[in-house]
Amino acid sequence: MVCKTDPNEGAKGVSLLMCEVDDLKGFSRNKPLKKVGMKGQDTCELFFDDCRIPIENILGGEEGQGFYQLMAQLPRERLIIGVGAIAAVEAVLEQTIEYTKERKAFKKPLMDFQNTKFKLAEIATEAKISRVFIDYCIGELNEDRLDNETASMAKWWCSEKQFEAAHQCLQLHGGYGYMMEYPVAHYFADSRVQMIYGGSNEIMKELISRSL
Repeated sequence: MVCKTDPNEGAKGVSLLMCEVDDLKGFSRNKPLKKVGMKGQDTCELFFDDCRIPIENILGGEEGQGFYQLMAQLPRERLIIGVGAIAAVEAVLEQTIEYTKERKAFKKPLMDFQNTKFKLAEIATEAKISRVFIDYCIGELNEDRLDNETASMAKWWCSEKQFEAAHQCLQLHGGYGYMMEYPVAHYFADSRVQMIYGGSNEIMKELISRSL
């Protein structure tokens, strides 16, 4: 938990605490929130009413380091979002290719139509470009060289491509794509939040612009 251990010190008064909540007096959860996508995650509000946390539970063992600990992990967090995004692009592309080869319209597979082939060719190209960039960023992270600007590029670019790919693939499924029984509908619904959390994509562009 991110906690203000000294409200008078601004960012220097923030600490990260490990909270063992199973028997923690004053801790409670609200009912899961109703989200557009990612229905499998039990996202909910957490309440800490007069909870007592041992001082030994401060991460790093030193009070007031929470803000800096959070900032140090932002590039990694944003890269993780980018990794998940490109994995989703590759998965929805693969499923849509299979679907368009099987599904027929006007007595021939959807894949035989030029529009279908061109759309899938565009998604496949962008997926390849994104994968190469993500692999480069992973290498930079492993060498402790991944900077904020590059991580922001990865998060912004890949999450945008994830949403665009899911949108185009759903369109190729036609009316079936709007049914939640088809995986493409889940890919579409789950992709929207990727452009928001971890820092909105507008913030990513602001961070990138500072290095120009």
